[in-house]
Amino acid sequence: MVKKTVVVILFVLGFCFSGKSQNYPDTLGIGLSVISQVNQGSSYITFPTDIGNIEPLWFEANISPNFYLRHSKNFRLLGVITPQIIIRMYQEPSFPVRTPSYIPQITFYYMFSGKANARNASLFVRFAHHSNGQDGSFYLDNGEINVKSGNFATNFFELGFIKTHYNSRFHAYQFFRTSLEVHPDSWSVDELKGQYSTVRWHNAFSVFKLPVRGVSDKEKKARISLRGELTWMFGELNGWDWYSLNRVNMKFTFSYYPKFLEDVGLFVQFYHGLDYYNIYFNHRLDILRFGIITDKLRF
Repeated sequence: MVKKTVVVILFVLGFCFSGKSQNYPDTLGIGLSVISQVNQGSSYITFPTDIGNIEPLWFEANISPNFYLRHSKNFRLLGVITPQIIIRMYQEPSFPVRTPSYIPQITFYYMFSGKANARNASLFVRFAHHSNGQDGSFYLDNGEINVKSGNFATNFFELGFIKTHYNSRFHAYQFFRTSLEVHPDSWSVDELKGQYSTVRWHNAFSVFKLPVRGVSDKEKKARISLRGELTWMFGELNGWDWYSLNRVNMKFTFSYYPKFLEDVGLFVQFYHGLDYYNIYFNHRLDILRFGIITDKLRF
């Protein structure tokens, strides 16, 4: 089932990316701030209707504001500071929020072209910290991981490439990103060795109808977006072979922005892979979820 799902998603993304590029007017151009915004991701809140093997939640929230550092509109280099936090509220007495994920990060982008256009390529480098704000023992007395108060902390850097272009077939912008995320051994707590991937190859393909210059506000609003993500985890990991499909994380998100919700959209998302929520990292998830999403938390 997983193999078939991976093949289908890759086929769909490849089909979308096959649109022919042409010479387009400057009004279709997008700048580095938009490219970085797509790459940084969106903030969201899920509904308490998750379908799958995750613990019953009232919601999961990704709070991801972006603070932009730049000197002018026509620029090739951009810095983004993001104090990202992921929170899960459990459907238990007192509605506990356990061990949030704190992922503060700084990302630098470089665009090869100095002006906005319909086709472009960019590089980025990111330095980030991921922890759960706890200082308890990593393991319980019975040998299980202490998910409630165990200390989880890792630091990493990520190097990546982003290709953008305008697709005339769908009248939309397409973004392809590939990157390598590295967690040096000395940058993580010792207990993660051998059970937490230290090298991760990320790939993402996104299709958006983004605001363009020279059109009315009604035409500017994004109506639909599609995003597919595939990560392969390398390094020593639970004794798995490097080619094991257990090393694959994948996510597919469909978003729709109705007019009556202004800057907020509705989304449905399928996720398969190891949990991304700090010390829950060894839990395997297969979930379908729904919620609201926004990309407007930027400064």
